[in-house]
Amino acid sequence: MAKPSKQGIERIIDATKYSMKGFKAVWRFEAAFRQELTLAVIGVVTAFFVARSIADFLWLILPLFIVLIAELANSAIEATVDRISSEHHELSGRAKDIGSAMVFVSLVLTVLIWTVILIGYFGIKLI
Repeated sequence: MAKPSKQGIERIIDATKYSMKGFKAVWRFEAAFRQELTLAVIGVVTAFFVARSIADFLWLILPLFIVLIAELANSAIEATVDRISSEHHELSGRAKDIGSAMVFVSLVLTVLIWTVILIGYFGIKLI
């Protein structure tokens, strides 16, 4: 049986409410998200002063948002795995480890982009 769904503005309002519930949950239960959000806010403010162009600014803030997206996905994976069972299972552990790797890769990307742009900011030519 098909799930009845709302349409138009009513669906957008409901989707926004569900998103806000998700943000409240991740803020409440995930210390890593709180830390990464704090760093992202600091990063956006710093990028505003460091960037020499709108392109630089966007390149500096983009990976910060990718980190937050990765952390949201990782938190969703962890919550789902924990909901299924609290007993250790190889696939559950693998899912959590892969989610953690996703966050790690996004952090490495952030460091790489910031390093390249900041090196250019101080006038050091890379190529």
